[in-house]
Amino acid sequence: MSSDQQSANEPSRDGFAFLSAEEVYWRDRQELLESRGYMLRPRYRPDWIPSWRGKPRNAMFQAEDGYRLPFRTSVIDATRMSDGKLVYVKRIDKNSQELQIISFLSSEEMRRDPRNHCVPLLDTIPDPSDPNTAYIVMPFLRYVDSPGFVLVDDVLECLDQVLEGLVFIHDHGIAHRDCAYKNIMMDASSIFPHGFHPIARTKLPDVSGPAPVLPRTSAVRYYLIDFGISTRFTDTDNSSRMVVGTLGLDREPPELSDDVPYDPFKLDVFLIGNMMRREFLEKYANLTMLEPLVERMVHQDPAQRPIAAEAHRQFKQIRRRVSGITKYRMLELREWPLVVRAVYKAYSFIYAIYRSMS
Repeated sequence: MSSDQQSANEPSRDGFAFLSAEEVYWRDRQELLESRGYMLRPRYRPDWIPSWRGKPRNAMFQAEDGYRLPFRTSVIDATRMSDGKLVYVKRIDKNSQELQIISFLSSEEMRRDPRNHCVPLLDTIPDPSDPNTAYIVMPFLRYVDSPGFVLVDDVLECLDQVLEGLVFIHDHGIAHRDCAYKNIMMDASSIFPHGFHPIARTKLPDVSGPAPVLPRTSAVRYYLIDFGISTRFTDTDNSSRMVVGTLGLDREPPELSDDVPYDPFKLDVFLIGNMMRREFLEKYANLTMLEPLVERMVHQDPAQRPIAAEAHRQFKQIRRRVSGITKYRMLELREWPLVVRAVYKAYSFIYAIYRSMS
């Protein structure tokens, strides 16, 4: 092959050596973020040269800097230089309702409330080149099922915290309006003793091997995130707490409308109930104790749904009735054949007895 042919083929063979437009955006702000104590990965530093250059063809697949950002426009991972903690940096409108709400929820008074399960605002960085833009820094979070749930009690602990967090924001007049699956996340740092890579999340930070994972415990903290379409009401008149709008990840709520006002707090109850139905009841065979609550939460008539506090009280009653053996049983996927589920059920029963006695 001629040198010209080889040069022509280089972009397709080494495409990850080129930054996307969004990656270039963040690279150009690397020095700003570093000046505030946050370091981007080597790939997004101005002097970056791909580490696999001049090495065997498969070297890129073992290189940490070969992992590019997912297709999203406003978020990047970074490391807090003071303690090595992995964080998210999000581009945001400096004058947005979202920034006002998350700043309120992260105030010292709000953070003292143990019911506060809203993603903490760690820092706000104004963009000196754009007066309308700021960057907010938050803990690096993962989806609640990354890694997957193992025990019945893992699910119950997650839902307890999520419902508690919903009660908290409703008590302060805030309706999330988009609390679907992707906007409920967890801080999994306590179950990854050696950390993990922010893109290749099953691998160690340097992608040299798989990241060890510990069992979930109550130390795992679950959070509501993304208050981009949330509404904060400062009045106490419940009759005036109505909204319109059809934005959101979940398209199933029957009341969504651009013209007819609806109660956003009852919408939140539906969204959490629908998340429970989709992500848990429809996937696992041994979470049937949650069915009566979920049925109420996703009622087609918003007036028939419980308020968040009532839903949480009913959930707590359900959880208290779950026996020690049941809560330590392993989750059983509905898609498994009956024979597999029978074998797994027997093994799970033995494990549950051991856990409940230890």
